[in-house]
Amino acid sequence: MKKIFLFTLMISIAVLSGCSKDWLEVEPKGTTLEDNFYKNADEAFSGLVAAYDPLGTEWVTTYASKVGLLNAASDDCYAGGGGYNDQPSWEAWNSYTLDAGLGPQNEFWGRNFTGVNRTNTLLSRLDDVPMDETLKARFRAEAKFLRAYYYFDLVRLFRNVPLFTSLLSPAQFFSVEQASPEEVYAQIEKDLEESIPDLPISVPESEYGRITKMAATALLGKVILYQNDESRMLEAALLFEQVNTSPQYELLDNFAEIFYPANKFNKESIFEITHTSVAIGYWDFPRPPAGEGNLLTQLCGPRNFNGANTPYSPGWGFNPILPDLVDLLRNDNRYRGTVANIDSLEKAGLATYEKGYQNTGYFLQKFAPLKEFMSSGGGDFVLEWPNNYIEIRLADCYLMHAEALVRAGDPGSAQIWLDKVRERAGLLPVPATLENIYHERRLELATEGHRFFDLVRTGKAAQVLAFKGFTAGKNEILPIPLSELGNTKLKQNPQY
Repeated sequence: MKKIFLFTLMISIAVLSGCSKDWLEVEPKGTTLEDNFYKNADEAFSGLVAAYDPLGTEWVTTYASKVGLLNAASDDCYAGGGGYNDQPSWEAWNSYTLDAGLGPQNEFWGRNFTGVNRTNTLLSRLDDVPMDETLKARFRAEAKFLRAYYYFDLVRLFRNVPLFTSLLSPAQFFSVEQASPEEVYAQIEKDLEESIPDLPISVPESEYGRITKMAATALLGKVILYQNDESRMLEAALLFEQVNTSPQYELLDNFAEIFYPANKFNKESIFEITHTSVAIGYWDFPRPPAGEGNLLTQLCGPRNFNGANTPYSPGWGFNPILPDLVDLLRNDNRYRGTVANIDSLEKAGLATYEKGYQNTGYFLQKFAPLKEFMSSGGGDFVLEWPNNYIEIRLADCYLMHAEALVRAGDPGSAQIWLDKVRERAGLLPVPATLENIYHERRLELATEGHRFFDLVRTGKAAQVLAFKGFTAGKNEILPIPLSELGNTKLKQNPQY
């Protein structure tokens, strides 16, 4: 999704933003526009771009960075910020004081169901659009991938969610019931399996960010792995093998370069979510701010930072990294690409900064606000950071492949993939056991938003997150948003 796709995105969202409010809205804005839209391939493409747009949402009702919030829920980071009440939803997940009215659930629910609604809208209209059938098949495949992606987030975050594969009339909204997780997972797999044949193996630079065949294959393998059905581990491993042996991907020699904003869509990136400094960002309260930047970059920088001879710009102090993780990384080539040691700069007399809430002195290097990428093109630069987020990258697939093989009874083959990740990190081989693979996932993917889900799916969350107040049987998932329960048949999740 480089410049051409981004510019189209911004134009298309301006046209279609009224078409996709919350799924429960009785009178969706833009209905007349929808009824008269999708008359040709260009309009279908606009609908497709609108379906992509929620991927990069950083604000729903408040700061809603998916990665930042998941970091705060894990043992990688604290919530941080300016104080305990800076962002209450972040702190509620960080300290596991969530309830139906307090937490990040509105953000995740709104982002993903907006995406579901937009994909369903496109899929419901696409058959009747007069356009090239091969191109139509690709649009359909992309939409099904996106619906699968949004539902994969929803089922992992809430477990008990309504399942929509078509548009509902306003009269139907209040009678919707939650599907079982098994039904949701079955639909996710169905969408991905149906999408793979019609997706391209690669895309030109002008289309970077659009879904490819290997992105869908990798996500399908991940979906199977996360369901913990030991009888299907070989099936998952075979999917990861297709990705990991594809000649279009390879590990970068320099770990830090994976996340460098000038190195987007590199050889390690399989599914990447785009942000840009091209769209002018501005605050427009009470509505969400405009812009297509990565707000986490601004959030995670050190507060009131002043260091003329350093690469960093000031931020707002969120997601300070826990010292335990820093200690694990110290003798690892991944340290400098993961940890921004701001305390060391201050001790060396090179910088000063404000010690924010839960400060540890260690900040996110992978998404750091670097001066060289600060926008100067108008608007508010804090809304215009260009840092992308790589949702699926090759090392992640190597480690999921290794895990699936061990769980399928083939640790010998798993050793190959674990060794590749450790070799890049400058580490010697260790046996391909599940514990070693999970440990490697923590170090390799630290602060990228994967850790919370890994702890939950492996049954380790209650023990590892006990120091934060995690309650087993409750905090594996979020509460259903309080606003979604009134006059509906939706039921609240256990213990909320």
